[in-house]
Amino acid sequence: MPDSTTEDSVAVALLPSLRHATNSSSQVAIVGSNLCPVESLDYEIAENDFFKQDWRARSKTQIFQYVFMKWLLCFFVGIIVSLIGFTNNLAVENLAGVKFVVTSNMMLAGRYSMGFFVFTVTNLLLTLFASVITAFVAPAAAGSGIPEVKAYLNGVDAPEIFSLRTLLVKIIGNISAVSGSLLIGKAGPMVHTGACVASILGQGGSKRYGLTWRWLRYFNNDRDRRDLVTCGSAAGIAASFRAPVGGVLFALEEMSSWWRSALLWRIFFSTAVVAIVLRALIDVCLSGKCGLFGKGGLIVFDVYSENASYHLGDVLPVLLLGFVGGILGSIYNFLLEKVLRAYNYIYEKGVAWKIILACAISIFTSCLLFGLPFLASCQPCPADALEECPTIGRSGNFKKYQCPPGHYNDLASLIFNTNDDAIKNLFSKNTDFEFHYLSVLVFFITCFFLSILSYGIVAPAGLFVPVIVTGASYGRFVGMLLGSKNLNDGLYAVLGAASFLGGSMRMTVSLCVILLELTNNLLLLPMMMVVLLISKTVADAFNANIYNLIMKIKGFPYLHSHVEPYMRQLTVGDVVTGPLQVFKGIEKIETIVHVLKTTNHNGFPVVDGPPLAPASVLYGLILRDHILTLLKNRVFLSSPVAFDSNTLAQFKADEFAKKGSGRGDRIEDVELSEEELNMYLDLHPFSNASPYTVLETMSLAKALVLFREVGLRHILVIPKSSNRPPLVGILTRHDFMPEHILGLRPTLSRSRWKRLRIRLPFLS
Repeated sequence: MPDSTTEDSVAVALLPSLRHATNSSSQVAIVGSNLCPVESLDYEIAENDFFKQDWRARSKTQIFQYVFMKWLLCFFVGIIVSLIGFTNNLAVENLAGVKFVVTSNMMLAGRYSMGFFVFTVTNLLLTLFASVITAFVAPAAAGSGIPEVKAYLNGVDAPEIFSLRTLLVKIIGNISAVSGSLLIGKAGPMVHTGACVASILGQGGSKRYGLTWRWLRYFNNDRDRRDLVTCGSAAGIAASFRAPVGGVLFALEEMSSWWRSALLWRIFFSTAVVAIVLRALIDVCLSGKCGLFGKGGLIVFDVYSENASYHLGDVLPVLLLGFVGGILGSIYNFLLEKVLRAYNYIYEKGVAWKIILACAISIFTSCLLFGLPFLASCQPCPADALEECPTIGRSGNFKKYQCPPGHYNDLASLIFNTNDDAIKNLFSKNTDFEFHYLSVLVFFITCFFLSILSYGIVAPAGLFVPVIVTGASYGRFVGMLLGSKNLNDGLYAVLGAASFLGGSMRMTVSLCVILLELTNNLLLLPMMMVVLLISKTVADAFNANIYNLIMKIKGFPYLHSHVEPYMRQLTVGDVVTGPLQVFKGIEKIETIVHVLKTTNHNGFPVVDGPPLAPASVLYGLILRDHILTLLKNRVFLSSPVAFDSNTLAQFKADEFAKKGSGRGDRIEDVELSEEELNMYLDLHPFSNASPYTVLETMSLAKALVLFREVGLRHILVIPKSSNRPPLVGILTRHDFMPEHILGLRPTLSRSRWKRLRIRLPFLS
């Protein structure tokens, strides 16, 4: 069964299907903002004769170097990602800070029209720059990048997702877009950035741009690179929120499809490096050496209160907060899915429409952010204010805006600010009477819808921070309505953020720890656990988590950990389809070239027959890349005989190493003479003689568990009877996709809908 294909053959058919129902069984997907071919990854080590000989020849020193390089690269990932994270925050705080200071100064002088013009044009130019470089330089950098990284760790590879070009556009584009006051975040792009850094280091640099380091090229397979990318994704979250333990748990709970204790230690090491480097850099900024950076960004939000105690009477409101947060989170996911599908319609019209949409969202956002505070009434400055009131400048709880001396605009303190400062204001302690009910409600509604509209534009954009801002405003509003004597409004804002995150992203442990590290308040742990559990449970009754929905929209063939019930009714023999391409152990070059040119299969079974074996017998599996390497080296035989023992010595392990993500040799690049086409090639030494095989009678559910847990690309299906040919077919990721299965068995789809109507009568 093929597991890769060309873009041209199915791109036209896929796009219409993405409008209404996703087609995850296809081998193309929307990567960033463009349609690209995708393939599966080879997480299984091909244990052929050449591989075994290479490992036996390695000395203890080489083995030590291999282990040492794993830890060294994890250290490099931590250092580089922390520096990028700090640079992102430094740039955003200064760019946005200068913009807000200039605009505020104009408003103080009564030049409101000029202030609006400067604010809107600055945001438009920043957004235009981000969308142009994304659309024309690296379309794979669009969006948060978490769906792409999550799919990669599940075994799906796509071109350019981890390239150096994507990395640079991700960093620069996200800085520009966030500074342009779009309601997007930095956390998702930081996860993608960390994964890019890890992938580039893991493959020894970027060959396209001549930035390669031979001493880094120790990881020649997808399994080692996957581990390093997992470290990078965890480091990205750690750098976004200064949450090292939260980063580890995020990688475990949300990103990784495969885990082991050795990987846990290396990820923890990477995030610890991130935390140490950030702490050192922030200490420098607190001394005033980083311009306007120093009060927002990576600084921990101060919600700690010595009197933060709660009683049994506070539990019921918190339960209600979690319940409603779960409903709001599921509505948020539903609306975001619809908006992304609508954007796909627009993006089909061309690149110009992508940029026009981004600019339109920017202008609309600027109008709301500048205009809405004028609807709020001015509040007198409190006599016991802990900071200057009104605030004149970039940040603070008491924005003067258009108010007279001695008064402040509470809505401007939230909406005319960076996202980080808005969260800081919402989470702040001892501020129960600083914000009016209507102002917080308007801010919640604005964030809810603006974040949905802003995410799908062609620019690096995250969801984490917008969801936190929206949830915090929701929680603060509930706290103000309840007027609890034990829990202040800032603590309700934290719980509201937790409930909205749980309802949208459906994580529990990692979100709990991230928020605790973010707010530095352990007293909220029991309440936060309850809120997350309730919001996730409620939201799960309506739809999937936001990243799974985005992966489905994009068409990534992601294999989930749960098994569909109908898979237990099917055997692997029911879903295997042909035609099956098989090579002999010693095959003619002409036949090999013909098969490679007429198919896109990545793996080919090797079957021996007479005279090499008394009857047809399955020898193993050989990969397409390995065959291409053999053809390029032209180790051919004039007659169909086996290689001698000295043949393997002609090859180096680097020649069979996995190429960088999205790259690979092509059969069209191999030129052979007529004489060479009539020669032979012995595939035995380079075939995996122990591939994973299953009987054709095994249930599809059981095969899926094996396929996903081991991280396979192929499973060979063998017959139960010895009187039949040695091979029934090959299972690939494509064969486990519900779209493929239900396409072969339409009755399963009808019966599933019938069972759903029995459980939910209102659907009738």
